[in-house]
Amino acid sequence: MTLFAYPWMLLALLPAAALIYYIFFRKAQAGVILPELVSSQKTSRSGLPRVVAPLFSGILLSLALILLILASARPRLGNEKIIMRHKGIDIIMVLDLSGSMAAYDVPENIVGEKNITEAFNSGRMKNRLEVAKDELSKFIARRPNDRIGLIGFAEFGYTLSPPTLDHSWLSDSLSMLEPGIIGDATGIASPLASAIRRLDKSEAPRRVMVLFTDGVNNVTHRLTPLETATLAKEKNITIYTVGIGGNNAFALQDSFFGRQLVRINSNFDEKLLQEIAAVTNGKYFRANDAQALNSVMNEINQLEKTNFEQPRYIEYSEFAPLLAVAAIILIMGAMWLENTYERTVP
Repeated sequence: MTLFAYPWMLLALLPAAALIYYIFFRKAQAGVILPELVSSQKTSRSGLPRVVAPLFSGILLSLALILLILASARPRLGNEKIIMRHKGIDIIMVLDLSGSMAAYDVPENIVGEKNITEAFNSGRMKNRLEVAKDELSKFIARRPNDRIGLIGFAEFGYTLSPPTLDHSWLSDSLSMLEPGIIGDATGIASPLASAIRRLDKSEAPRRVMVLFTDGVNNVTHRLTPLETATLAKEKNITIYTVGIGGNNAFALQDSFFGRQLVRINSNFDEKLLQEIAAVTNGKYFRANDAQALNSVMNEINQLEKTNFEQPRYIEYSEFAPLLAVAAIILIMGAMWLENTYERTVP
């Protein structure tokens, strides 16, 4: 788009047009254009009558005047640019890696021992950790502008990845996790404290922690889980808690007849998870099975929106210098004509 920095300068075209009209038409018709040179006895060096010959230099001077007025209005061509800036969120996922995460939560649509066994043998049914890994991988993929970290825990918390934008490396680290690789106990305070230390160093405008567990806190640390949650609140860190496990859960056990699926009771401290979330103004979710965990992650994704800035820039190409140069050339041309072809001889 072409714009004028000073469009009000274009108003000068009106008196300029009136002046040009008056000189070329009104005065010419009245026969008073340069009266001392109107005599038919005086001609230009080109042989043209003097009343006709100045027409050429006059046209050049008129054009120069118009160009100077246009130049004073600063015509310019603007190229608009919108630069997207993302204000990302720092998120740490705190994932239970205790042995109980090897359990299977059977969806409600699979009923009967035969169907459950068939679903297990066909691979349609995954254990809790595999389900969590799948959903966390999807969550990571949906948030390319956020730094995301990972802490695994059993008795203690272990930082598997600090908050990073290298999501490929983060997903690879996540894919290698297995239930029970760091123990079978469940200590919730330790990984929360580790995540707080990481997020406290962050300069992100929003810092979030998501805790996934299927067990009851059974490890005593210097701080209790609720005391750790209070510390997170003081640091302005929000904690979402996710209780994994439903009422239709099974675990693989070795028996005389080989490995079999045996029904177990899901066992996590729902009240504690609710209190941790409430202290930090977060939210508690329950994931009974894979579909429920998918819904949970979608909701968290919607709750934690990344902020976008769209600064608008316009780069201009200025045409005023070119117009001014053209006007100068026209003026010089008019002067040359006046001193050559339009120069009178007796």
